[in-house]
Amino acid sequence: MRTQTGLRVGGMALRLVQIAMDARDDSAVGRFWAAALGWGVSSEGPGVTSVEPVGFGYPDPAAVCIDVLAVPEPKTVKNRVHLDLATTSAAHQADLAARLQDLGAAPADVGQGDVPWTVLATRRATSSACWRPGRAAGTPGRSPR
Repeated sequence: MRTQTGLRVGGMALRLVQIAMDARDDSAVGRFWAAALGWGVSSEGPGVTSVEPVGFGYPDPAAVCIDVLAVPEPKTVKNRVHLDLATTSAAHQADLAARLQDLGAAPADVGQGDVPWTVLATRRATSSACWRPGRAAGTPGRSPR
């Protein structure tokens, strides 16, 4: 059943609350994303680093949190998912890209060509994209997946 606000399952509204990503070093990847987003880190147990806004109460709809899960195997294929970060202006985009590079990310060529966004990847191959303002989700010219 669809409603104006989305899909309902068993009478309950369905919404995304968390993203899980695998990493060889969950703590380092979690700290990167916490610093990038200005959020906090809390470990729920060995091999899991949770990243969420400071003061966040799960499952508050104000944010979609990130759990970074430790896995023993190295990455062997490209990421099937990446995080897109919104910016408010070209200057904000440049500042964000510079800040992420200060945190250890580097420009990455994923075949995007001449586009209005910047693709960055961390040493641990967690990719992200910094968008120029005015880009609407689902518009032509999206980054390759």
